[in-house]
This record gives sequence, structure tokens and C-alpha cells, in this order.
Amino acid sequence: MKRKKSGKKMVRPTGSQPAVTRLPAASTKSNARVRRRSLRLHGSIARDLGVLIVSGRYKPGELLNGEIAASDRLQVSRGAYREAVRILAAKGLVESRPKVGTRVSQPGRWHLLDPDVLSWIFEFEPDEKVLKDLFELRKIVEPEAAALAALRRTEEDVDAMARALDAMATHTLATEAGRLADQEFHSALLRASDNAFIVSLTSGVAAAISWTTLFKQRDNPLLRDPMPDHKSVYDAVKSADPEAAHAAMANLVDLAFLDTTNSRRIRKKGT
Repeated sequence: MKRKKSGKKMVRPTGSQPAVTRLPAASTKSNARVRRRSLRLHGSIARDLGVLIVSGRYKPGELLNGEIAASDRLQVSRGAYREAVRILAAKGLVESRPKVGTRVSQPGRWHLLDPDVLSWIFEFEPDEKVLKDLFELRKIVEPEAAALAALRRTEEDVDAMARALDAMATHTLATEAGRLADQEFHSALLRASDNAFIVSLTSGVAAAISWTTLFKQRDNPLLRDPMPDHKSVYDAVKSADPEAAHAAMANLVDLAFLDTTNSRRIRKKGT
């Protein structure tokens, strides 16, 4: 007697491959939400601890609370606290050793150009030396990058800088859109240098520009229009004039440093 075919094709597992169990769509979405909440939680813990470290509340060499005590104090899971410590360790702010604990690293090990670390530094009033050192780095890197960009830039690079300039003029640095355009201008310039190591500094330099610009406007609007300085850099790069590009960018960084220190001085007088 022949069996009647059901019309459904049977799938037989081959070899030792396990059968795949598919989770319901609702369960998958629920798990994704839990993962997002967890990411936000340990990111928030890392930020709070990072601010305490870079502001000097926790001193270099100081031991942080143990995992159990810290998670109890913060009312978070031990896993969330552990992930936050891993974030800080990846940024050079802490070192964790078995049977010793988590110790705040010496400042020389901190990844100061990490965008998160920079944001934590500017959470409050940054140290005067930090500002000086940051602009010294920019003075070393950006004028040389501008000179290289003048020699190596492509039409696409010039167009990217021009679009960023237009957006800066339209939105101004008082708005987030204008500040993003400012970052893009400097990022496009670094990319135009066509040097892989200089380009690797893009996120750090962009973060430094963003936070110092916000810092200058924390209490009062900018006293000086920086657009002519940026336009001078653009014109020199477009004209393939490395000496003029170097000089224009060095001048831009110097004036930005003066704006920052003047803003800091005015704010201190008002307190």
C-alpha cells in the first residue's frame, strides 16, 4: 500500500549538525532591547567614573571599589560594572589586576585624544595646561597636514572642504550643525594630506575642535568670527600653495587658542 504524500518536504539533518531553533520575532526584539539597555548602562557608568578620574576626584594609583562593593553602591549588576571598567581600561584610565583590583592609571597612560576621554575632560573646567598641550598638538599636526594637503589634495577633497565652509557660514558655530561642519572641514583637510598616520588622528582632532568650540561658548557667544581664518586655509590648499597653507593653518590654531584662553579668563573673572 502506497503512502499518500503530504505535500510537505521533510528536512533531515546531515551529519552531526544540530537543529537550529528560531526564536520568535517578539523574543528577538526583547533581547535586543535588553542588550541596548545594558550598553547604555555600562556606558553611563564608564562616563561617570571617567569624569571622576580625569577631574582628579580619583587620584592616579588609587584603588577603585571592588566589583561587588561598587555594583552594590551603584545599584547595578556586577556584569555592567565589569563592562564599564573594561571600557575605562581600553582608554588607558585604569588597570585591573587579579588579586590586586582596579587601580587608576598614571595620566601618561590615558588616551587623551579618545573622543570620550576628551568629552569627560571638558565636562568641567579643564586644567590650563591641558588646554595649552591640546593646542600645541594641533599646532604641530594641522599646519603640516595643511601643507601636505596643498600638494596632494584631489578635487573631491577641495569640494568637501568647500561644502563644510558653506555649512559653517550658513549655520554658524553657535549651532550643532555649524560645529559639525567645522569638524568636517578639519577632517577633510587631514584626509587630503594623504598620510595614513595623520588621517588616523582625525577623530581625536575633530573631538578636540568640537569640545574647545563648545567650551569657548559655554557662557558667552564667540567674540570673533573664525570664518576668515578657515577661508584662508581653504584658498591656500585649493591654490596648491603649501607655504601659504601652513601659515594660514598655524594662524588659525593660534587665534583659536587665544579665543579659548580669553573665554576662560572672562569666565573666571565672573565667578
